[in-house]
Amino acid sequence: MIKGFLKGISLNIIILGFVSLFTDLSSQMVFPLLPLFLTTVLHANATIVGLVEGAAEATASLLKVFSGYWSDKIRRRKPFVLLGYSISAAMKPLFSLSYIWQSVVGIRIIERIGKGIRNAPRDALVAESSTIENRGKAYGIQRAMDGLGSILGAIAAFLLLPLYGFRNVFLISALPAFLAVIMILFVKEKKVKQSYSKKTLKISFKTLPKKLRFFIIISIIFTIGNIGYAFLLLRAVNLGFENSMAISLYVLFYIIYTLLSIPFGVISDKIGRKPILLSGYLLFAILCLGLILVSSLPGLILIFIVYGIFFALTDGTQRVFVVDLSPKELKGTSLGTFHTAIGLTALPAGLIAGSLWTYISPNATFLFGLITSLLASMLFILLYIIGR
Repeated sequence: MIKGFLKGISLNIIILGFVSLFTDLSSQMVFPLLPLFLTTVLHANATIVGLVEGAAEATASLLKVFSGYWSDKIRRRKPFVLLGYSISAAMKPLFSLSYIWQSVVGIRIIERIGKGIRNAPRDALVAESSTIENRGKAYGIQRAMDGLGSILGAIAAFLLLPLYGFRNVFLISALPAFLAVIMILFVKEKKVKQSYSKKTLKISFKTLPKKLRFFIIISIIFTIGNIGYAFLLLRAVNLGFENSMAISLYVLFYIIYTLLSIPFGVISDKIGRKPILLSGYLLFAILCLGLILVSSLPGLILIFIVYGIFFALTDGTQRVFVVDLSPKELKGTSLGTFHTAIGLTALPAGLIAGSLWTYISPNATFLFGLITSLLASMLFILLYIIGR
């Protein structure tokens, strides 16, 4: 049974899965704590939380298209993956030295630069290490391992925070991060002959296929209102729950995400990516409506479950869909362009969400997300019709 499930899945996929597991174990000992650390220890408001998350993703995203392009150009992915994960690992323990929110911003940006360097080449490496027929499964496995690491990291944060406090937990997070870096050394990369001209390979949005460009625009519209987990955690605290309860709900979200990532990836191989993605976009609209109406713990539990389902539907499937729509010689560039577009949108998205929360109300943040997700869904339906 296991042998059949792993058909078309190479050793690289398994190794990269464990790399993601240990990296996210480390990350989730830090990142879900940062909104709480900023608001309860450094006394920052929701706008600052949005700024920290948005600025980090936007700055790092400038590198994603270039790392993807250069990995296509030199036909090597592993050096970018190794460098990116190494930078991120080195930054994690430095959060323990932050006593003003500005330093959190700086460290978070540098940490995300590491992600910017590694993401597109890693995703391209996943695609090149799997068969076309099992590509969705391969991304599902990689995202599920990522999710499992997030569960373990969030549980570790939940258990260690009361015992050691924020700063010591940040220090401990460096251990699994550097273990992930060591594992990358065991990845074996195939040598690929250059099969394209220099004129073909260049960084330009116009060089991408029309449908891929349309999908990236849809993704930008969706992302501008896609509130991240930081605002779900703030919602839990806003409703009067303790930090420990907020973190436990975060663990629940990642359990759901991890359990469903592989099944949704396999299903996308069978029925296509479009139904999966459209379901995710519409589910997020329902999630935003639920965040406006929720006022009790059972309702909040349901919200985090729905968020896990949404994330499992869209996180890996978006990447696979980009690969499906991109030319063979431009996989890294296409993925880099996609990641860059989404990441650059994260800054205005974070500022909009934080400002609406701070200056109007939390419900204004969720209403904005509801509107943008419905708009993105309608445009995606149009793409669906065009693609027939």
